Amino acid sequence: MATETVAKPRTSARVHVQKFGTFLSGMIMPNIGAFIAWGIITALFIEKGWLPVPQLGGFGETDGKPNIGLVGPMITYLLPLLIGYTGGKNVYDVRGGVVGAIGTMGVIVGAGIPMFIGAMIMGPLGGWTMKKLDMLWDGKIRPGFEMLINNFSAGIWGALLALLGFYGISPLVTAFSTAAGNFVQFLVHNGLLPLTSIFIEPAKVLFLNNAINHGVLTPLGVQQSLDQGKSILFLLEANPGPGLGLLLAYMFFGRGAAKASAPGAAIIQFLGGIHEIYFPYVLMRPLLILGTIAGGMTGIATLALTNSGLVAPAAPGSIFAVLAQTSRDSYFGVILSVVLAATVSFLVSSLILRTTKHSDEADLGDATARMEAMKGKKSSVASTLTGAGAGAAAAGRGGVAVLAGPVRNIVFACDAGMGSSAMGASVLRNKIKAAGFPDVKVTNASIASLSDTYDVVVTHQDLTERAKPVTSSAMHYSVDNFMNSPRYDEIVELVRESNTEGAAATEGPDAGAGTPGGASAPGPATAAASGAGTTHGAHAADARVDAAPGAAAASAGGSQDILARESVVLAGSATTRDAAIDEAGRLLLARGAVDEGYIAAMHEREESVSTYMGSFLAIPHGTNAAKDHIRKSAVSVIRYPEGIDWNGKQVKFVVGVAGINNEHLHILSSIAKVFTNKEQVARLEAAGSVDEVLDLFGKVNA
Repeated sequence: MATETVAKPRTSARVHVQKFGTFLSGMIMPNIGAFIAWGIITALFIEKGWLPVPQLGGFGETDGKPNIGLVGPMITYLLPLLIGYTGGKNVYDVRGGVVGAIGTMGVIVGAGIPMFIGAMIMGPLGGWTMKKLDMLWDGKIRPGFEMLINNFSAGIWGALLALLGFYGISPLVTAFSTAAGNFVQFLVHNGLLPLTSIFIEPAKVLFLNNAINHGVLTPLGVQQSLDQGKSILFLLEANPGPGLGLLLAYMFFGRGAAKASAPGAAIIQFLGGIHEIYFPYVLMRPLLILGTIAGGMTGIATLALTNSGLVAPAAPGSIFAVLAQTSRDSYFGVILSVVLAATVSFLVSSLILRTTKHSDEADLGDATARMEAMKGKKSSVASTLTGAGAGAAAAGRGGVAVLAGPVRNIVFACDAGMGSSAMGASVLRNKIKAAGFPDVKVTNASIASLSDTYDVVVTHQDLTERAKPVTSSAMHYSVDNFMNSPRYDEIVELVRESNTEGAAATEGPDAGAGTPGGASAPGPATAAASGAGTTHGAHAADARVDAAPGAAAASAGGSQDILARESVVLAGSATTRDAAIDEAGRLLLARGAVDEGYIAAMHEREESVSTYMGSFLAIPHGTNAAKDHIRKSAVSVIRYPEGIDWNGKQVKFVVGVAGINNEHLHILSSIAKVFTNKEQVARLEAAGSVDEVLDLFGKVNA
């Protein structure tokens, strides 16, 4: 039989825009609290505010000197600097944030106006360039000079970026801001602003709203609010009216699960501000996008006619957040815009629901799965629509895999191959054996070596889209806690159900005949296993580990010195993630296991996919392309009693990994067993000697 060649999956333009939008919103969203604080101060204390205070609002004079107030400095300096710092930090941790903020200051002073766009440029630019510069002399600094070099390099480069921002970036961004503001004014003065709903409403359903709202509308809206005291731009995307109208239409004219779930969804959408709750309803009947467009246009037109707006962004788009940020003179117009938007959306959506056939309406679970696929991760509110079994019915259609027999072959897949997958596979293998299914094979492999021969594929959420095209017939799971993920229990339950004689989920192609819509219903275990691949993921190694009892031990041949006493440190000196990676890598370097290039590859790997495993454990290792930098297999273990921040997770144990073939898998399996046992983790935290640590890992060098 000829082997079909599977083309390398291509990332769509939509995905690229989503990622770009996520990157932009990643600078704005963490600072929304500061925007709200500025909005409250503005609404209260400016000259036209509720409680005018010259010293706070920045108007009038005190002792013959103009009042500066809080409003102007906050929007001119505080907010852009926060954005610049956050952008730099997202790229290169605190060091990148500091350099990004310095560069942003140059743009602020050079432009003389609020520089949100400039901050969104200089912040990431500062972080990225500082990271690249640090890589030039990484490992080449003499001991004792690290702090001197690091501080002066950041200071010198930050100063140069500030000059670049002042002389180079600020004129360009000023020109762009002026042009964008003039374009918005053109739309307003010519009555064309409502037409933006034609783009905004479909973009929301496609999860491009962050790129539009926080990337463009919020920065422009803040500038407009500073000039005019309010801005209509804050409500172009955040108006909860169109979504409410759509859900009300489903409450009266929908059918089945969609009608039953619409009231709860309406409460979440309107009061909670989580607009994504109504996206699956649009995906079930795409024509309904006309209802939200009509509602959005009506709301914007109402705001324009009444000259109404908000003083600051409403995030999330809850009616409470909207009212809290409404300008003092705009309550009537804002409330009317929400009411009319909901009314028009309800009328148009109701007409569509009443006049179109329901026979082709997709299941709500299917629509939710498609929404999550577009979003790229599990929706936090999807269970409100579909319950615990969301995705089970969806698994039977739309190209999503359905089990055609018992689960016999499970693989952990990743692009690299050092050990996180081996540990995850070890944990799951033990759970499946304990459940009484020792014949189920749990292996690990690189994505490049995958073939469509597996029943279940476990991946990291960022890698699922790469794994799906070559394993289209498999069920896809991802996990974010590699030691104690609840997804493992779901997979075990799936194994149990599928291997039980007569299970409805595994009776073959006709198994779904008795379920609604003809879709097979594998049961609760498949709730997270739809084709969206949107549960949270696991890493994998390149080498395969057999599920047979002796397989892991067999891979230990020649591994007597993989974990040496000198590679165990009970009190690490690092205080940051990157420093901890360096510390773990240098222990491997000191053993002669790797060269300098491997440590750089460990950082590169961490930037692409986190090696945090759960249970206070991280296992940094190099990329797949870094195998040439490995001289022999070795593992280093460092304990950080106070813990360090690992992308928002606390890590107390860092295990550096360098592996050739399968030599290191035996020790990783032992480490995995330790970290799935809370009592043993506690013993590791309390260990007073290296021997205690080695003993807890099962005397792997014996």
